[in-house]
Amino acid sequence: MPSFGWLECPTDLPQRLLGLVLAALLATGCSRASPRPSPGVGRTSESAATALGTVLIEGVPHVLQKPDFCGEAVAESWLSALGVPIDQDQVFALSGMDPARGMGATTPELRVALERLGFEVGPVWQTVRARDDSALEQAFLEMHADLERRVPSIVCMHSDASAEATEHFRLVLGYDASSDEVVYHEPARRAGAYQRMARRQFLALWPLKYESERWSLIRFRLAGTPRALPEPPTHLRANFAQHVLALRPRVPPGFSVVVAAPFVVLGDDSEARVRAEADGVVRWAVERLRQDFFQRDPERILDIWLFKDEESYERHTRALFGKPPFTPFGYYSSDDGALVMNIATGGGTLVHEIVHPFIETNFPNCPAWFNEGLGSLFEQSADRDGHIVGLTNWRLSGLKRAIRSKKALTFRALLSTTSQQFYDDDSGRNYAEARYLLYYLQEQGRLLDYYREFKSHQQQDPSGFESLLRVLQEDDPARLQQRWEAFVLGLHFP
Repeated sequence: MPSFGWLECPTDLPQRLLGLVLAALLATGCSRASPRPSPGVGRTSESAATALGTVLIEGVPHVLQKPDFCGEAVAESWLSALGVPIDQDQVFALSGMDPARGMGATTPELRVALERLGFEVGPVWQTVRARDDSALEQAFLEMHADLERRVPSIVCMHSDASAEATEHFRLVLGYDASSDEVVYHEPARRAGAYQRMARRQFLALWPLKYESERWSLIRFRLAGTPRALPEPPTHLRANFAQHVLALRPRVPPGFSVVVAAPFVVLGDDSEARVRAEADGVVRWAVERLRQDFFQRDPERILDIWLFKDEESYERHTRALFGKPPFTPFGYYSSDDGALVMNIATGGGTLVHEIVHPFIETNFPNCPAWFNEGLGSLFEQSADRDGHIVGLTNWRLSGLKRAIRSKKALTFRALLSTTSQQFYDDDSGRNYAEARYLLYYLQEQGRLLDYYREFKSHQQQDPSGFESLLRVLQEDDPARLQQRWEAFVLGLHFP
């Protein structure tokens, strides 16, 4: 039970290639640079060229890929031609690709997606001897035979003939015998429908050279009739992948990335530690906050930056956001779309700050006292029967001193504070009072009732004071204040 707040490519490859080749495929799929194709590769004989007839699958819509979603986009193109309403984001979701990698589906994951859709993709990987023109021609003949049966192919090949060429998925839809050209959809270009490429060039770009003596050909046959999905996947996984991809240029070297919806968690500690914080703090808190308080997630994907110590926190905050941190623990910046944490001080501040973007979405006119009070309540928290509850914490001693010295605000005064007034209190009294008022409601079993009552009547009761009296069935504010002060003075924090 967490308590926060203390400083604190598949088996159809030949067996002899299941070592280096499979490892390379699984690690990179169709998304890494490979050596430049040899100039002599791809020559076709006169007899081979004349043996092939012209064939074209017409009427296939072109889909422009999202960044790095080339495989997903060409899959959507053919699905659209078949009348199946599955888009590239949903293809990505079906692939099971981890969105934290910040890239489109690689070959093994794309195979998973296509097979889940019901395609008979055939043997995806084929190995040929390096510079073996006859093997390349035979593979092309097999693809041509599929085209004659109206079966297109997705191929993974080099994007171009440059030394920096990346690997790229294209949809092969035909062959023009008169010009000896391959006809394909290019998902990376807006006007990429029915592009043409000399067959010689195609056969030079197709082989992926993971080994010097053996090359790999990757082709998905899009045979069969895709099945209707009773519950098509959402776009959420794809949205996270695109977010991480766009974020990648800003991520310093050595950072680990974990998706913990609705957040992306990035940290410079070990991958195991970052994942533990994502699972044990972020997911733990989000699940329970959703369950009791918040029906909607933040409207955008937010980043949680976990810096392993004070030096890292100071240095990276300046480098990433152009300003120093204004608290030694951490903060949420709506403008930056980020929660920025010195995680060495413990997970309590992180849970506190997670509350704020949820409040921003679910209670947009929430006054500062409640926003900070609820965040502060859960900065020292635990699980009680599957629900998040606040525990007593370090703010208690200062609040007791304020009560004993008669410096505590009345509830009417506290709840009427403007944001400026609330945050201008340097003593920490406002935070402590707000926290322990909500703690009192929690221990009386009325916190959720109050939250709902306050939200639903905020237009008539913007401070929440009348809702407080109503939920606690109290018509004498002074008596309520006395009862609360006695309750607080009886609390203990080790």
